[in-house]
Amino acid sequence: MTTFDEINVDISVVLGESEMPVHQLLRMGRGAVIDLDVAEDADVKIYANNTLVAKGQVVLLGERIGISITEVLLRPPEIRPMRTEGPL
Repeated sequence: MTTFDEINVDISVVLGESEMPVHQLLRMGRGAVIDLDVAEDADVKIYANNTLVAKGQVVLLGERIGISITEVLLRPPEIRPMRTEGPL
């Protein structure tokens, strides 16, 4: 019997985006700063297996960084994955 403990989900959090030529990226060294297209208080996008599932805010937890989920995005039934029949 499969449990949820055996299911892997790849979680990605995107703060912002930037475009630049590859040659410029390759010249960057340690400590280089890349300007993003967002304000510091903007929502981050949260992806599960490359599917946008939520939005959130960056929070500081002592010396660690976390994400507080502010909105869970619902998907219409026509784009939800098909469920397979059988034992769970």
